[in-house]
Amino acid sequence: MVQTSIAMTDKDREILRQKITEQILKYEQDVKDTEAMTEPVKPENSLGRISRMDAINNKAVMEVSLRNKKSKLSKLKLAITRIDEPGFGSCSICNNMIQAGRLMYMPESTKCVRCAGR
Repeated sequence: MVQTSIAMTDKDREILRQKITEQILKYEQDVKDTEAMTEPVKPENSLGRISRMDAINNKAVMEVSLRNKKSKLSKLKLAITRIDEPGFGSCSICNNMIQAGRLMYMPESTKCVRCAGR
């Protein structure tokens, strides 16, 4: 299939590398903060029945958030290891270049907008 955009320049890669590094640091801190909020609700806490149920519900929500943050962190770490590979920035489905704006917004993207929407 024919490439529809220009490959990334070295300057683009460096800007993207810096953005990914910043996001990795942010997500590592977010994971630590969220882990602290997913600790078990201790029965000895003096909460009423409704408050305890609310605390347990909040814990479940935070666990989902933690899984999502860990997943994003893992994808960002993979992206930073692959940034210098020749195929980085190519869609994993159609092999066209992923739009630069998409990579700047979601550096972990492996699909172009068109293929991701399918």
